[in-house]
Amino acid sequence: MRIAILEDDPALADQMAHALEDAGHGTHLFRTGAALVTALKRDTFDLLLLDWNLPDMSGVDVLSWAREHLESVPPVLFVTSRGDEADIVRALNLGADDYVVKPIKVAEFQARVGALLRRSFPAQAADIQDFSDIRFDLSRQIVVVGGAEVVVTNKEFGLALLLFQNLDRPLSRAYLLDKIWGVSPDLQTRTLDAHVSRIRSKLSLRPEAGYRLAPVYSYGYRLEKFEGEPEGS
Repeated sequence: MRIAILEDDPALADQMAHALEDAGHGTHLFRTGAALVTALKRDTFDLLLLDWNLPDMSGVDVLSWAREHLESVPPVLFVTSRGDEADIVRALNLGADDYVVKPIKVAEFQARVGALLRRSFPAQAADIQDFSDIRFDLSRQIVVVGGAEVVVTNKEFGLALLLFQNLDRPLSRAYLLDKIWGVSPDLQTRTLDAHVSRIRSKLSLRPEAGYRLAPVYSYGYRLEKFEGEPEGS
């Protein structure tokens, strides 16, 4: 998973990053709340780890901003020295999903992050994943649409599955490139656009078939389950 860490203590930030990377996650470090807010305007993360006390805006302020401005707020885990019950209750009431008091214990920290991600993304572990009449067979890298197998490349399979696993969630270009190609977001994205176009065509991801795969201006793409009448009908 792609995890943002907001922590102004470099040593602790590195400790958390190493613990998460050992568990197979990708991490992005931020020293100030403003830097994370700027990133959230243009990028997608699967989990936010927030410190409370920061030199500019607090972790609580960042969470409040996210809930007010983001269409889809990722799960949030506070990692902070503030262990009073009132602080924990306040963070949870504002929308945090879990709370860890410093100093962290690495094994417990990894377990809490893992449990939170499993709760937030429960469908992503199965070998067969069904989305209405579209089936993904992860073991054989096969897509079946309406009972008919559709020929796709490995990258097309991975990108299509990622979009379906995140239905109605806008995903940034950087997130998609990182997840599927493992590359820097600075890479030119014509390849991503071409793959999106082929997926839309091969899987018939259009309103008349019940889906809309559309660009999100200056951000990325979103696959939506389309419930209304097709435009122009």
